[in-house]
Amino acid sequence: MTSLDDARTLLAEFPVADGHNDLPWALREQVRYDLDARDVAADQSAHLHTDIPRLRAGGVGAQYWSVYVRTDSPDPVAATLEQIDCVRQLIDRHPQDLRPALTAADMEAARREGRIASLMGAEGGHSIANSLGTLRGLYGLGVRYLTLTHNDNVDWADSATDEPRAGGLTAFGRQVVREMNRLGMLVDLSHVAATTMRDALDASSAPVIFSHSSARAVCDHPRNIPDDVLERLPANGGMAMVTFVPKFVLQAAVDWTAAADENMRAHGLHHLDTTAQAMKVHRAFEERHPRPVATVSTVADHLDHMREAAGIDHLGIGGDYDGTAFTPDGLDDVSGYPNLIAELLDRGWSKADLAKLTWKNAVRVLDAAEDVARGLQATRPPSNATIESLDSLDSLDG
Repeated sequence: MTSLDDARTLLAEFPVADGHNDLPWALREQVRYDLDARDVAADQSAHLHTDIPRLRAGGVGAQYWSVYVRTDSPDPVAATLEQIDCVRQLIDRHPQDLRPALTAADMEAARREGRIASLMGAEGGHSIANSLGTLRGLYGLGVRYLTLTHNDNVDWADSATDEPRAGGLTAFGRQVVREMNRLGMLVDLSHVAATTMRDALDASSAPVIFSHSSARAVCDHPRNIPDDVLERLPANGGMAMVTFVPKFVLQAAVDWTAAADENMRAHGLHHLDTTAQAMKVHRAFEERHPRPVATVSTVADHLDHMREAAGIDHLGIGGDYDGTAFTPDGLDDVSGYPNLIAELLDRGWSKADLAKLTWKNAVRVLDAAEDVARGLQATRPPSNATIESLDSLDSLDG
């Protein structure tokens, strides 16, 4: 048998639990949730990275569907609700393949049934509009992680890609983390500033995750995780889920992307735009300036380093499919996961270690967060604190 055959055999038993997929946003942008126009039961490779046949081919057994909305959305809460509704519609349309999942036990049930556990993560604290009640509302609708920021700061937390303002988390930001712990909602530290990562680790009594981030020591991009933070994951119990986005994993791609983003802005387009017009602009730029190409090996280099820094019990995978214009060679879409597992097998990773990377760690972390929540709910009522009350006090203290 080849390494690829061995990878597929392993994934049949311990499938990929992927931390981040932006299919709902792609469906919103491309067809405004017309799920007949983008029927993911059929091959959608002309339009999307993701469809059910390719999820099956890739050995995916659980997916956190991102219910992301842009930070400049006029009503981010309503837009987030629409994204949640999209995920629910997808699950309802494809019950033979997708299973709703709220808990670690649900993930395991889906694995036994041969279905794909479908969880949700909200990408950016702007989705709660500075309201702990809204946070609880999202949890009640099935959201199981909140990325504290997206590309821009929120009022209570600094982003990795914005000018520092809070210095990490404000008092209200720390309260958001504590309330997430009480709910059993995972604290996701992808996209946040390193100061926010450290503050959240200080504040959290439950394991945290990085739903789609790689190693800053391997590729110096602010979206990646510094070693000192990776080294804190064993004590916290959390996990870092490596992402495949070339501009986060390959240094040459970081520099190319900065130039490509500036070209988008020169055309009056948002750098995250994936519409047909934006892709036309991207392709024209790429013809003039061939982009550096990441590979499966590039991603594996990050995982080798992250294993050294954090340990095998604290790693996972978060591809960010349909949330990026470009993907590495060999990881072109959601069917590509076996290629990464084969590469790691060739590098000497054991099957026991790979089972943790693909499945076991993600289940363990969610289960641990649920266990912490049960203890906190027995002793702590819901918080009705406001940002005005906590952060005004914080400014007086500081």
